[in-house]
Amino acid sequence: MTAAANAELAEVTGPSIPGRALVVAAVASLSAGAIHAAAVGAHAGHPVAARVFIAVAIAQIGWAALALAQPGRAVGAIGAVINLVLFGGWVLAKTKGLSFVDGLDVAEPVQFADSLAAGLALLSALAAGLVAFGRPVRRSRPVLVAALVVALAGVSVPGMVQAGNHVHGEAQAVVVNAAGQAALVPATAAVPTKPYDPTLPIDLGGVAGVTPQQQARAENLVAINVLRLPQWADPATAEAAGYHSIGDGVTGFEHFINWSYLNDSHVLDPDHPESIVYSVRGAVRTLVSAMYMLPPGSTLDTVPDIGGALTQWHIHNNLCFTGGSAPQVVGLTNSAGKCDSPTVPLQPVPMIHVWIVPTACGPFSALEGVGAGQVKPGETQACDHVHGKSGGL
Repeated sequence: MTAAANAELAEVTGPSIPGRALVVAAVASLSAGAIHAAAVGAHAGHPVAARVFIAVAIAQIGWAALALAQPGRAVGAIGAVINLVLFGGWVLAKTKGLSFVDGLDVAEPVQFADSLAAGLALLSALAAGLVAFGRPVRRSRPVLVAALVVALAGVSVPGMVQAGNHVHGEAQAVVVNAAGQAALVPATAAVPTKPYDPTLPIDLGGVAGVTPQQQARAENLVAINVLRLPQWADPATAEAAGYHSIGDGVTGFEHFINWSYLNDSHVLDPDHPESIVYSVRGAVRTLVSAMYMLPPGSTLDTVPDIGGALTQWHIHNNLCFTGGSAPQVVGLTNSAGKCDSPTVPLQPVPMIHVWIVPTACGPFSALEGVGAGQVKPGETQACDHVHGKSGGL
């Protein structure tokens, strides 16, 4: 048969079924890759998992582009392997979890977006396999194939939307309330934000930019303080353990500091807090907070990350103290930034409050309006209104 006759035959019969199957496989792979790309943001709290989704999206979308640009049996075989492996990975993730991927190491329930992406990957693998191993057949149904391609492309849209709102299974955290009652709650609870109430299970969700791990650490720090800090409720107990007032009760809050604890091995430990804060109302002192202080030489650039945007450290670089082994604050630095003799400045160290009572600016707020201190350059004094409580301290 002449070349002209072959060309005429091709115009009449159209491409083979394997050729059209490759288009279906490519569009299915492209749609699945788009859903996986949309899921990257939902897994931002787990960088390894996010990178896996990026790699999967690149593989599926990249192969689809190759299949449309360079169709052939070898390309079909590659696509069949890629998407079949990804479908198998989805099955494993949903039944046992992927132990080697942080963030996907716990089996999660099947959801619309991931099941749709898995189904598209399986369809792509089967269609690509037909191209790689099937026998060419000249009869085709172009209208049916075109409709299938449009449907596959269209179905990816709700899948992408759902992937961005993916409910991601997270580790659980133990929280303890003031009565000593423990509860196991999700580290990231998809619930409305709640004011901080130490008499209830601690829920610090809803703050933009805070990862599940940061939220869990912050919640656990508050919970252990609610449980353990009340051992210092009596100022006499604190004094017997080596704490001394710095004489700032006139502000309405009085700090008792154990100066020997600044250089010990305990950090953020309610059994060994560097400073204990009491609310002062007349002659009554009520325990309200710990104020944790890092060792001398620490800076705001070296503080540990507890809760990200939830937990802001601060320093005091404008206070003047008396000398001796139990310094008391007696004033502020002068216009030149110096302490008038005989008072002396103390080396500022990063510190953070953990409140065991409701506060207007959340459980880690500084003493707003009463010596709030200085934060890292470029930051503003944080007030966590998300978890603040009207009428709190």
